[in-house]
Amino acid sequence: MTVSPAIDSALFEKVEQLKPFIGNTPLFPIKNMTNNPNVVIYAKLEWMQLGGSVKARPAHNIIREAVLSGELHQGRTLLDATSGNTGIAYATIAASIGIPITIVLPENASNERITILKSLGAELVLTSKFDATDGAQKKARALKNEDPDKYFYADQYANEANWKAHYNNTSQEILYQTKSSITHFVAGLGTTGTFIGTSRGLRELNPTIHFISLQPETALHGLEGWKHLETAKVPEIYDNDIADINLKISTGEAYETIKQASKKEGLILSPSSAANLVGAIKVANSLKSGVVVTIFPDNGDKYSEVLTQIFK
Repeated sequence: MTVSPAIDSALFEKVEQLKPFIGNTPLFPIKNMTNNPNVVIYAKLEWMQLGGSVKARPAHNIIREAVLSGELHQGRTLLDATSGNTGIAYATIAASIGIPITIVLPENASNERITILKSLGAELVLTSKFDATDGAQKKARALKNEDPDKYFYADQYANEANWKAHYNNTSQEILYQTKSSITHFVAGLGTTGTFIGTSRGLRELNPTIHFISLQPETALHGLEGWKHLETAKVPEIYDNDIADINLKISTGEAYETIKQASKKEGLILSPSSAANLVGAIKVANSLKSGVVVTIFPDNGDKYSEVLTQIFK
């Protein structure tokens, strides 16, 4: 962390005032979706924080570090590419602290995401759906290069403040909430910040924990925010040496688990949360005993089109 002499102290104070509303999410026990009585599955309900998703953690930390370094101040616009949830987290924080924001995202982002971003005052730049978030990143970099004085480009896929938000907080929360009993951590790969940061933190605290990363089974999938790393641009913050095991999850498995989680657990999950649950169940069913923890990045509130299709 570098503290600039040109720090915008008033802006930094506003960012710090949001800390109590970031993280510290509850750990929910999954009781009815595994046949192995000797394994417990827990999931962090990440929608229960400012901005409504796990992305509140990195968004707040990225903004905080940028203000501390002097890169972000009043008069400069926050800019980044996103599939949606990070953009909403950024826009929520930006509205609260009073800074302008430009979000670049694929044109096939859900109507709910676009509506929420517009309501929070974000300027939207839409890119081709065929280029996914890789295309959005390319456009964001172009905007920054065209007007470098106007924008602070957060670049969540390469910004170490992304994974460090989980390294410094999510991992400690999980260890405390499980009373140090966690044996396996399971999470999907998007920006990869959640998996990399949480795993690094947990491994330092307890090197016996196993780490399982998840990604879509194919390049064409319905797990919004996830990356098929074999065909997509690999985020700069990704570390291939962290995962002990890598599992592939299909969109069909995730959609079926949305149905089952609503009936058996009373949870209306997003596709990515359901995919994480699929992975956690697979790991649980392969163990003799253990405590498996996963992340539910968000709930189903922003996925009405998908849920209508699933529950029709």
